[in-house]
Amino acid sequence: MSLPQKQLYTAEDYWNLPEGERAELIGGQLYAMAPPNRIHQKLIAQFTKTFGMYIDAQRGNCEVYPALFAVNLDANDKNWVEPDISVICDKNKLTERGCSGAPDLIVEIVSSSSRRQDYNLKNGLYATAGVREYWIVDPAKERTTVYHFDNDAAPTIFLFDQDIPVGIFPELKINIAALL
Repeated sequence: MSLPQKQLYTAEDYWNLPEGERAELIGGQLYAMAPPNRIHQKLIAQFTKTFGMYIDAQRGNCEVYPALFAVNLDANDKNWVEPDISVICDKNKLTERGCSGAPDLIVEIVSSSSRRQDYNLKNGLYATAGVREYWIVDPAKERTTVYHFDNDAAPTIFLFDQDIPVGIFPELKINIAALL
């Protein structure tokens, strides 16, 4: 990243990144984001389509936003993330810049460069911010770890060929292998 080194970065730094550079602002630190690979992008497209079709069929109020979509988790300009998929059911959280507050469901698709952030850093951040459900989809390990923060902090791990129930949409199940 070509930004000057600082002790703490701000939302202003995040919003003024050089053209073509992507990062997330977490706890005053900028975390550079590598370009995604093809499987990553395919999964984002399939999740967006699956959630969108379900919401439309149910005439639901939620909206689905794939990356690149800025989420100000704490709604106070301190933590700006770009989840791979954000499902937001409270439209009052939607702003011109993205989402101000915690989405109801976040899906992160793990890459080798994001593994530590997705499993550790973001897990705690999303739980604290009030995200109801967090999925970590790991193509390298062919498993998905699901956290239902509004019910229980213990994760459930699903293999790609298993149907995963979507907590915020009780009638919906997703099979990652079928998406691929």
